[in-house]
Order: sequence, then structure tokens, then C-alpha cells
Amino acid sequence: MSLPDSATAAPRRGRNVRRIVLIVGIVIVLAAVGTAVGFETYARKHFSQCIATQLEKSLGSKVSVSFGAKPLLLTYLDHKVGSVTVNSDDAQFGPAVGMKVRATLNDIAMNGNDATVASSSAEASWSDDGIAQTLQGLVSGVTSNPSSGTLDVKVLGGLADLELTPRIVNDKIQVDTNKATLLGVIGIPNDLVDNIVQSMTKSLQSYPLDMHPSQLTVTDSGIDVKLAGGPSTMQADPNTQVSC
Repeated sequence: MSLPDSATAAPRRGRNVRRIVLIVGIVIVLAAVGTAVGFETYARKHFSQCIATQLEKSLGSKVSVSFGAKPLLLTYLDHKVGSVTVNSDDAQFGPAVGMKVRATLNDIAMNGNDATVASSSAEASWSDDGIAQTLQGLVSGVTSNPSSGTLDVKVLGGLADLELTPRIVNDKIQVDTNKATLLGVIGIPNDLVDNIVQSMTKSLQSYPLDMHPSQLTVTDSGIDVKLAGGPSTMQADPNTQVSC
């Protein structure tokens, strides 16, 4: 019986060692990647919950939060988030109900339970149905007219009509009455008209993060408002136990 040639066995052992080292290296890399992904998933969930609880009180509804490209594992080190997108399908600004909001918050710095925002922007859509629900008890229906930029508001079960024009004046939304008719004749009690206009105006004055309206458009289904904001602070709801 002949013994293996030592010159042949040595390279074979070398290849086996390299194969084992390669496999171990791949396993270590995969484990490290899996661990990093797991921590990143946890970080995104944590900071999403943190920011959501800070915004839900001011928006009056549940929100969904999504983040930019920056890995949130780094946020544990520098306490900063590059950008956040927030969506709400039933926001409440003041007495207003039925608003859909999509907001972007930029350069967020975490500070315990509070956070500062360098700038923000948002698009809010207030539907005709949402306006009617907000003014419930005063009106029976709202129809928007994009061609004239006005809202037709039915009052007293449709017996009376108001034509209203929302516009931006000095960074605030103002609602003006163009005409008010009862059974086609001009003349509706001033108190009724004033209550409707004031209720609608009040619903368009309160925005989160010190944002202000920069553009207003009457669409075929309601009102679209673009908002812009500078530096501001998000304060956590004291009733929650989420720490950032």
C-alpha cells in the first residue's frame, strides 16, 4: 500500500483551511448583517412611535410615520433624524374634522421627550363632507366650485344659500361672504351667517409646529392648503411613557 504524496496532501489541506475560513467569515458577516437589520428595525419602530406620540396630540388623530435614508441606528448616537414624513387621514385642526394631512419634518433633534424641528411643510385637504361635518347643526351641505374659488353652503335644510370665499391674508386664512340668500332672496339673519363664517374661519387657524398657510386652492372636492413652518418644538404628551 502506497502512502499519499506529501507534496499533494499539503495543498489539499491548505484549500480545506481556506474553505473553512471563508465559510466562517460568511457566517460572521451574515450574523452581523442580520443583527444590524434587527437593530435598525427596532430603531425605526422606536423613533416612529416617539415622533407619532408627539404629533398625534396636535393633529387629533393617529398618524403613520416614515423616515428618510439615514440609518436610525446612528440616531442613538447623534440624536438627530434627517427627515420624517407624517400622514394622517382624519386630522383635526381646532374644531375642524375630516382633514387629510401629509407633512414633512426636516432636521429633527431629539432631546429627551421633546424634539426640535428645523423646518416643516405640509399639504392639508379638507373635503366638502368634512367641512359640512365641522359645521354640523349650522349647514346641511357644502359644494366647492374650483372655477370661482368659492364654496356653496346650504343652510336651513337647503332653503338658504351662502357663497363663501376662503383666501390667505397675512399668513392666515380668511373666509368672506359673497352673498347670502333665502329662497333666492338676499337676506339671511346676520347672526346665522356670522356663526358659520366664524366657525369655518376658526377651523382654519390652528396648525401644528407653528406652520402657516402659504397657498390655498378650492378644488372640486373641497379645499387644499399648503403649509410651511420654520424652527419649532414638538412636546410629548405627558400622559405617554415613550422616551426618545
